[in-house]
Amino acid sequence: MQRFAWVLSWLVLVAGTQLPAAEKRPNFLFILVDDLGYMDIGANNPRCFYETPHLDRLARSGMRFTNAYAACPVCSPTRYSIMTGKYPARGPCTNYFVGRRVERFRPAEYLDRMPLEEVTLAEALRKAGYRTAFLGKWHLGPSEAYWPQAQGFEINIGGWWRGSPRSYFSPYHNPKLPDGPKGEHLPSRLAEETCRLLERFRDEPFLIYLSFYSVHTPLQGRRDLIEHYRQKAQALGIPREKVFATEEQNFLTDRPRRVRVVQNHPVYAAMVQAMDEAVGRVLGKLEELGLAENTVVFFFSDNGGLSTSEGHPTSNVPLRGGKGWLYEGGIREPCLIRWPGVTSPGSVCHRVVCSIDFYPTILEIAGVQPDPGHRVDGVSLVPLLSGSGDFPTRPLFWHYPHYGNQGGFPGGVVRLGRWKLLERYEDGRVHLYDLLDDPGETNDLAAACPRRVEQLRTMLHRWYREVGARFLRPRPGGPQPWRPQD
Repeated sequence: MQRFAWVLSWLVLVAGTQLPAAEKRPNFLFILVDDLGYMDIGANNPRCFYETPHLDRLARSGMRFTNAYAACPVCSPTRYSIMTGKYPARGPCTNYFVGRRVERFRPAEYLDRMPLEEVTLAEALRKAGYRTAFLGKWHLGPSEAYWPQAQGFEINIGGWWRGSPRSYFSPYHNPKLPDGPKGEHLPSRLAEETCRLLERFRDEPFLIYLSFYSVHTPLQGRRDLIEHYRQKAQALGIPREKVFATEEQNFLTDRPRRVRVVQNHPVYAAMVQAMDEAVGRVLGKLEELGLAENTVVFFFSDNGGLSTSEGHPTSNVPLRGGKGWLYEGGIREPCLIRWPGVTSPGSVCHRVVCSIDFYPTILEIAGVQPDPGHRVDGVSLVPLLSGSGDFPTRPLFWHYPHYGNQGGFPGGVVRLGRWKLLERYEDGRVHLYDLLDDPGETNDLAAACPRRVEQLRTMLHRWYREVGARFLRPRPGGPQPWRPQD
């Protein structure tokens, strides 16, 4: 009897060693930068003034997207779209919280918080057994009842109502981020906290959402990096008096705003490099812990680079406009995704994608079914990342019924393939651009292509109705703003 038991145990042991090990569920590291322009990383811009070696290396190890868009030209709505997979107009969460700028008309009404009823990305993954942590800028609710730990993140480091730090150097005066030693640098601190979480979560599937406050104002950088870029600008011979467009050259905007057309701001450059160094530190920790091969890394920005206001620190040329504008400089973003074993290293994707697509992409990679009661506007990017399967050619839409602090006008946009239609909400005028031939949006084809205008405008107005879009309101005693025809 003992011999039989021994043989049975031996057979069970052998059989166990021959069974395939259960596949580990993939981890997710989502890195979001604030106000970083498409042209602000070397992978997108061979002449980039800023040095981003770690992001460039990430691009070489994964897939780089050349037509990736934020769902809005300002921060909170795009952040909402990433968390929910929805267009901000559905919220409605169409402006940064809590912008209320009034010019010729009053802006549309909107929520100043992400509703708790939304099933966020963190909630969906946490329900499936993932550890979840948020670090950095949140800006999705006015009180703690709407901050990360109320929206599916078990850990929140630094996320509260403010959209910018009081200082990039400790003391931070942030209730969710204890002060470090005096002078500690915020990007470095967030990287350090992220590395600690990687240590803590290393044996469990995780979503770590690293949302830098960088490179948002206030413009503050490390002294050593500022000096480095001052010397670099001098060595390159960049003339200080020619970094802004003159009125005759001001094709980038059509409102009275100066536009930076040359990258040479030493403080902003220092902020970009410090962010890049922090990203490199986190990616290095993934390697050190043996987690890199099972971690899908996303890198994105919430809106375009700040080029027309608040210090005009960067240039998006050849793209038109910047943060707060519906032109390409305000909504086209740097986007890198590395899915080890799936994305081809150094691959480039030219398909048109949007921040609403991250939610269904991550859930599909994780093998998690979306909540049946949660509507998702985005589509999974898995076919593009894997190089197999069909990815739809679909229209993308924007709705910004607000006046941007940076000079942008209220409007709506539809992009379908190479074509982009922009509609102004003050008077209903439209502009049509062929982005394949004219990425700088300098040649308005609306008058020359009336059929194309009608096709796209009909599509855009149908979408307004579908999402319940809200529009400009009159000022007391003032004229009525334009409204789309039903």
